[in-house]
Amino acid sequence: MDKILVVDDEKGVCYSFKKILGRLGYDVITAGNGLEAIERAGKDSPSLVVMDVSMPQMDGLETLQRLKSLHPELIVIMMTAHSTSDRAITAMKFGAYDYLTKPFDNAQLISVIEKALMDKRISTPVTFDDTGDEKGDRIIGRSPAMLEIFKKIGQVSESDVTVLIRGETGTGKELLARAIYHHSKRVNKPFLPVNCAAIPENLLESELFGHEKGAFTGADNKKIGKFEQCSTGTMFLDEIGDMPLSIQAKWLRVLQDGCFQRLGGKETIKTDVRIIAATNKNLEELRDEKKFRDDLYWRLNVVSIFIPPLRERPEDLDLLVRYFIKRFNLEFSKEVKGLSPDLLKKFLKYPWPGNVRELQSVIQRGMLLCQKDVLSADDCEWPPKETVSDNKTKDIEKMLSDAADEFLKRGGANIYKEAVAVFERLLVKQAMEMNRNNQVLTAKFLGISRNTLREKIDDKPGNNLPKK
Repeated sequence: MDKILVVDDEKGVCYSFKKILGRLGYDVITAGNGLEAIERAGKDSPSLVVMDVSMPQMDGLETLQRLKSLHPELIVIMMTAHSTSDRAITAMKFGAYDYLTKPFDNAQLISVIEKALMDKRISTPVTFDDTGDEKGDRIIGRSPAMLEIFKKIGQVSESDVTVLIRGETGTGKELLARAIYHHSKRVNKPFLPVNCAAIPENLLESELFGHEKGAFTGADNKKIGKFEQCSTGTMFLDEIGDMPLSIQAKWLRVLQDGCFQRLGGKETIKTDVRIIAATNKNLEELRDEKKFRDDLYWRLNVVSIFIPPLRERPEDLDLLVRYFIKRFNLEFSKEVKGLSPDLLKKFLKYPWPGNVRELQSVIQRGMLLCQKDVLSADDCEWPPKETVSDNKTKDIEKMLSDAADEFLKRGGANIYKEAVAVFERLLVKQAMEMNRNNQVLTAKFLGISRNTLREKIDDKPGNNLPKK
């Protein structure tokens, strides 16, 4: 049962809340002022606080600040009869979940409370076996963008709709997928992650759909694919932008009617799998380049969730740092209290190209080396030292900058495409020469699929690249 703390200096308001919310099964406790609210929050550990702004002794905004400093993860909904934009902005700045203006109807209040509690449940530990282990990963965020993501998770979790998660590498796409699964009606069924970019192209179809004995050289026995293994469960398909076109067609049929055939087989197999897909690539560009099926794109893009990069939500950085410190204190049996002010300033200025995953790695390294109760730049080896590789990168950037200047001087309607095509052609040609024209090694060297490499070779007229 969720416990709700109602804070208002009017006893009639507290009584009304207790009556309305009590009927819905909530355990309602009350406080008549800010000081009493702080005491009750520490003693009774409520799940949520509903608090008036105008109160004697200590007003709601000051109380909100005190509550959030003592209990950072506490959800607080503010309410007032005299709404001003300044108060609303200040309340949200201090960490309020929402800001309601009196009078509001009961349905509106209940809706906001239910959504807030759902967001709180979503941001609790998410682990594969749902044990609630304190070491499990969590979705962390208090920025408006993350709150919207939490709300969307609550809206889509219980349905079987296909969800497309988009965002840069390291933003937490699989963690978000697990949160959707964790709160779905399939939570007691399998959750199966598949990285489409990590499985060799010639094996991906067999991995997903299985194969019959004798389907290809080496297929000595029948194999059950992941779609059959995951029947009635949830499959997380990561890096779907790297899925070959030939397999996209087969996957589309699974999305449409749940049917497929094993590789080399004639029997149509029916399966019931919920799909959550993710990509860090621009699917619109891939679609326009005919590298991603248009029909599959629209089938996937029904419910889309974008996770913003860490650099676009700096208000979440401090919360993430505190979470990782707490987590690694438990893991390494340490008592680190926080970051040095100097290190925090550097963190806030850094663009975090590796996103949350990079931040976690930096904190983990610092916690291992830290011998005091505060993490310093030396502990985290921060900022990253410039390496020979960094110097080479700068040299390359200088050469590309000079080349870009030449293209810009020439001008023309197709200048962008021409510049990209020239660089791509030279890069592929040089890589092929370095790998003695071996396409498998070259594709791996460039970090692309063999099919993509073949397209680069075949689509460049007059490039004189070998096609072995």
